[in-house]
Amino acid sequence: MIKGLIFIALILVLGTGFAWLADRPGELLINWQGQQIELSLMTAVSAIAALVVTIMFIWWIIRLVLSSPQIMSRYFKSRRKDRGYKALSQGLIAAGAGDATLAKKLTNQSKGLLDAGDEPLIKLLAVQTAMIDGRDEDARKTLQEMSETPETAVLGLRGLYLEAKRLGANEAASQYATKAADQAPHLEWAGNAAIEVNAQEGNWDDAIRRLEKQRTANAVSPDLFKRKKAVLLAGRAMDRADGELSDIAKDAQNALTLAPDLIPAAVIAAKAYFQMGQLRKGSKILEKIWKQQPHPQVSEAYVSARVGDTSGDRLKRALKLESIRSHHAESLLVVAKMAMEAHDLKLARERAESAAKMEPRKSMYLLLADIEEADTGDQGRVRHWLANAVRASRDPQWTADGYVSEEWAPFSPVTGKLDAFEWKVPLTALAGAVEEGEIAEDNFAQAMADLPAISAPVFAAASVINEAEPEAEINIKAETIEPEIKTETSQDEEVAHENASKEVETTDINDENQQANVDEVLEKNTEDAPEEEVLRKAVDDPGVVENTENNNKSGGFRLF
Repeated sequence: MIKGLIFIALILVLGTGFAWLADRPGELLINWQGQQIELSLMTAVSAIAALVVTIMFIWWIIRLVLSSPQIMSRYFKSRRKDRGYKALSQGLIAAGAGDATLAKKLTNQSKGLLDAGDEPLIKLLAVQTAMIDGRDEDARKTLQEMSETPETAVLGLRGLYLEAKRLGANEAASQYATKAADQAPHLEWAGNAAIEVNAQEGNWDDAIRRLEKQRTANAVSPDLFKRKKAVLLAGRAMDRADGELSDIAKDAQNALTLAPDLIPAAVIAAKAYFQMGQLRKGSKILEKIWKQQPHPQVSEAYVSARVGDTSGDRLKRALKLESIRSHHAESLLVVAKMAMEAHDLKLARERAESAAKMEPRKSMYLLLADIEEADTGDQGRVRHWLANAVRASRDPQWTADGYVSEEWAPFSPVTGKLDAFEWKVPLTALAGAVEEGEIAEDNFAQAMADLPAISAPVFAAASVINEAEPEAEINIKAETIEPEIKTETSQDEEVAHENASKEVETTDINDENQQANVDEVLEKNTEDAPEEEVLRKAVDDPGVVENTENNNKSGGFRLF
């Protein structure tokens, strides 16, 4: 558009000039070699303009003739290049579609039309064609060549990295990622992989340095940078087991400043301060993180802050945590544990039941079973809580890529990913076993309703038995029932032996008759036996139910 405006302006100027000359006529007299030429001014100007145009046209023709070989060469070269790029484009599309035959054909065609040294995409097409054609070795060789060329070095390293990860060669993949990160720190995949390698090797300083380079290159967001640096600082603090406690506390405190919700950093810092004798400072750190998010590892570190504390002292510290975050399952649970340790079973039961009502988990029911064992010793009630613990959902644990651990780690032991551990219920078992006819949901109210009553002591039931003949009661039923059972059994065996060749239905009828005869004998002997001589199971068996009406009559218990 600008050129068009310039051309129009030039025409206007020329037209204006010729109009100006036309309005001011004049004559031009030329004397040259004895000849006198007389022209009007307009004619002379027009002749000069025509001469200039003619000269320019002649010069253009001469240049065209002289440069025609180059023009023709450039034309055919451009046409060849266009065909090559078209083949290259179609080849990439075919490789992406998985058409190995067409991709291989177009790869050879693009190589013949284009110079591989001038066009790096030809090597990329060759790599993709080799991969979909199953020639992995050729693909790796081409990628290695690309990694050694400055223009395609990062692309080649990226391909080698992905190929090594596919084959499970994590060490080789780490080396390729490190090289790529050294050449291009702004690459997110390379920087993350190199940081993970440094973290796994314990090179926390190098990992932090690489992370800061990423932040300088704007390859990571500010929030993600703070989180990753906090995780790296916490990991460095964990590795400084033999270092100075002040350095450990400093790293953990800095990590907690960057990520206030990083529970492991708070625990590490608090434990370091406890070992340095700064009880108040460490306790404040744990109290602050407890107020945000109650966690069992925080409560464990808090109640055991001072070495040599009595169980009562630990219970007081647990009550302090409960006052900070009341009406929370973890607060109630730590109080229940410490109360049981201090032998305050009433408080322990109260808090444990309240915690189980909020979050009915496996640990809650196991704690109730321990409290029941220490309080009543009733094995029926203990087994009731243990049965509910089997069906209850699991407690949250540190989980990363399907790996469950009791302790937090800065990276996943499976994939090496940084900050992979999460505090959650493991995905391998979200709920306990489901029995027939019940819903797989924890229902503490139902568990409380099904809780057996406290059984009477064993010696109270034993007083009913005749003390003069303690051994007679054991054999009363056996001596009465055994002869008749043996007689019936032997008769049935003879009948079964004689009718062995008969059909299965006859055998089933005989078995039913045999069972009916045995039941009749048992019922008869039970009615004839004295009530006080009926055998009884232990009173703490959950299958024993006390019958008050029969007890008033016979002074004993009945089975079921």
